[in-house]
Amino acid sequence: MNENLINNTDLKVRALTFALGLPWFELLARIWKIGKKIFRGFADEGIYEVLDYECQIELKDTNGENATIKKREKIRYLQDYVLSYQDWAWGDVDVFLNYRCSPGIPVDQFRLGHKTCKLISLREFRNKGDIDEFNIEWDMQNGFLKNIGFWGTGIRYNTQKINLKIIFPQGRPPINVSITESNLQRTQILGPESRRLLLDGRIMIVWENLNPRLHENYVLKWEW
Repeated sequence: MNENLINNTDLKVRALTFALGLPWFELLARIWKIGKKIFRGFADEGIYEVLDYECQIELKDTNGENATIKKREKIRYLQDYVLSYQDWAWGDVDVFLNYRCSPGIPVDQFRLGHKTCKLISLREFRNKGDIDEFNIEWDMQNGFLKNIGFWGTGIRYNTQKINLKIIFPQGRPPINVSITESNLQRTQILGPESRRLLLDGRIMIVWENLNPRLHENYVLKWEW
């Protein structure tokens, strides 16, 4: 047999034995785990996490011409030196009429496609571990004129809980209501358990998710 071939084979075997004999694969596994953690941190961690999110759409009249949106979002910051908070809404109309919020002061607004961003200045630094609870309210005109209405909620940060509510005006209750997960293309019809009868006779629809998926868009749809 060729002596060079024997020597080369022996070197390969020794190299493999050497690699397997040392904690080399363990080191690679640790590096892989650290790399995944770092990548996941950049991709998913974000500026803050949402501890509790609630959004209420109140339809003021049977024509869908006037509505009031109320949001409450409790967040915990994951980074230091945060100075601003972004609030987003969908729609081709002026969605942020008479905008008011606490804490913070609205300082800018701009559109990106069908979405509008409201930039809120916090007026002081927030650091990792700090918690804020935002209470936001605004009016919307001519946003729900059709027989079928929509309201989307995008999960852009790790979120523990979301709660969506729609209050319908007297004289025009909902015919049916559903929730759609856009990415999964899955729709669920909301049953009678989602309906609440308010003291003034109006119907309120309530939907809650205790573990919403990151990057999912939940669309509440109703026919009325």
